[in-house]
Amino acid sequence: MAKKSKEYSIGFHEGSLTTLAKERQELARMIGIVEQLMQMHVKELKDLGVDLEAEAKKQMEEAKKAKKEPKKSLEDDLL
Repeated sequence: MAKKSKEYSIGFHEGSLTTLAKERQELARMIGIVEQLMQMHVKELKDLGVDLEAEAKKQMEEAKKAKKEPKKSLEDDLL
């Protein structure tokens, strides 16, 4: 009985690893596609004259400013 249980466990874990390896491979493929699409949009924005570095700096400054501002409570919004 213990031998069957061990063989079952081995098969289960081997099957799981096979499935997870295939899922990881598919995820890597999807990441590659997303990266290509992002690069395409970056190129088009540059071609249209958008300064992406300036935009990134602007967003960083806005995020810092929002962090420094005191948070309002729900009561303040309702009053």
